[in-house]
Amino acid sequence: MAYSFLPEGSYASRRKFSTQYSSLPILENATANWFPISSEENGDFKRLKRTTSVGELVESNASSNGSFVRVNSTSSLNRLQFRDHIWTYSQRYLAAEAVEEAAAAIIGTEDGEKEERGNEDGMKLVQQLISCAEAVACRDKSHASFLLSELRANALVFGSSFQRVASCFVQGLADRLALVQPLGTVGYVAPKLNIVEIGSERKDEALRLVYEICPHIQFGHFVSNSSIMEAFEGESSVHVVDLGMTLGLPHGYQWRSLIQSLVKREGPLPRLRITGVGPCVEKLQAVGNELETYAQSQGLNFEFSVVESNLDNLKPEDIKVVPGEVLVVNSILQLHCVVKESRGALNSVLQIIHELSPKVLVLVEQDSSHNGPFFLGRFMEALYYYSAIFDSLDAMLPKYDTKRAKMEQLYFAEEIKNIVSCEGPARIERHERVDQWRRRMSRAGFQPAPLKMLTQVKQWLNNINATEGYTIVEEKGCLVLGWKSKPIVAASCWKC
Repeated sequence: MAYSFLPEGSYASRRKFSTQYSSLPILENATANWFPISSEENGDFKRLKRTTSVGELVESNASSNGSFVRVNSTSSLNRLQFRDHIWTYSQRYLAAEAVEEAAAAIIGTEDGEKEERGNEDGMKLVQQLISCAEAVACRDKSHASFLLSELRANALVFGSSFQRVASCFVQGLADRLALVQPLGTVGYVAPKLNIVEIGSERKDEALRLVYEICPHIQFGHFVSNSSIMEAFEGESSVHVVDLGMTLGLPHGYQWRSLIQSLVKREGPLPRLRITGVGPCVEKLQAVGNELETYAQSQGLNFEFSVVESNLDNLKPEDIKVVPGEVLVVNSILQLHCVVKESRGALNSVLQIIHELSPKVLVLVEQDSSHNGPFFLGRFMEALYYYSAIFDSLDAMLPKYDTKRAKMEQLYFAEEIKNIVSCEGPARIERHERVDQWRRRMSRAGFQPAPLKMLTQVKQWLNNINATEGYTIVEEKGCLVLGWKSKPIVAASCWKC
């Protein structure tokens, strides 16, 4: 049976590629790594059941690393011309469709026909998205606009997980298309976009829902606090520098938990200082006031201060260090925002942190490659990553739950649109894989401090009654939270 990866009449079928493709490899290790595996907590492995998730449909050339399936990075793409790597991606996804059909024959579910129709619809939607991304990348505004009109009719906000995640990417592609200049234009011109600003209150509500319903941020807080408690063992004066104060979450959830742990620990209570770094002084100070009141009620000597600065403009003298106190630095989903093309901004921040000589730096980041050099590669990685998140939301909340819609459209969709539509300084969602963070941290002079708390974190995941499908694995001293074998968030610990 012949497969056509792109819809009939698509951009690819209307353009003649000048490059001779016969010399290019279609797949690397094509037969060895196609079937994803998942890890049970007892360490046993099993083959995943076939699902109708977008992630399974778009998963290409996947290989198992530990017990997580990771999509090949786009590092090899810089050896190819732009149209070459478009063709390579097309061939990989063509093969993925064939493997899906083979998996269906092996598994043989009772409702196979219904599931097959659902998979066909999902694959068609993925094909349309990739065709549209290709047209946008090649500055074909007319064909991209035509595909966007078709996608808008099929990508529904309250539809299946296929449709919901596609609706977010459609918004991003539409925004990027508005920035497209004709071929031959030099530079990046950013015209005014017709973008509806989301109110800060609605954003805050969406962030709160993500914190309460998804374990992503809570996972980071638990691992961070456990590492901080270990660093504070036997110390009388301790200081936490919190970069970004966890996106400005209200009430200081993470630090309330730390205060509780310090109070319950045997021995004399230490003196605790927390320095919050961020541009919104009023919001951070409100959190600090609540923490001071709570610490006093627990009998803990507590001090809170704010450094009004984003990470790009942070200076060494902004952080007040007291001789004799033990310092730790906490970064939850923050440092990726200062990863730029020049690398100078991140290096500057890491140098400042290194000069503070913290006993521990806890780094929690999204574990995906959304900072590659090619737009289409980033698009594929983001589609794979966020489809897993939307699948998890499917398992946690009913179809028409407004909480799910708020999280998807006011939080995750904003990340997706930034990855897809923005370039240059405007693109701040530059997520990278944990391996890339290892290299960056090592170049900055940090040494890994392996996290040896896998059993405790798995117990924590069980205690919060997380939806079945979430997994935690240890990878080279880091802990990774994933959904059905797909990495979502990675936590690592570093010392000077």
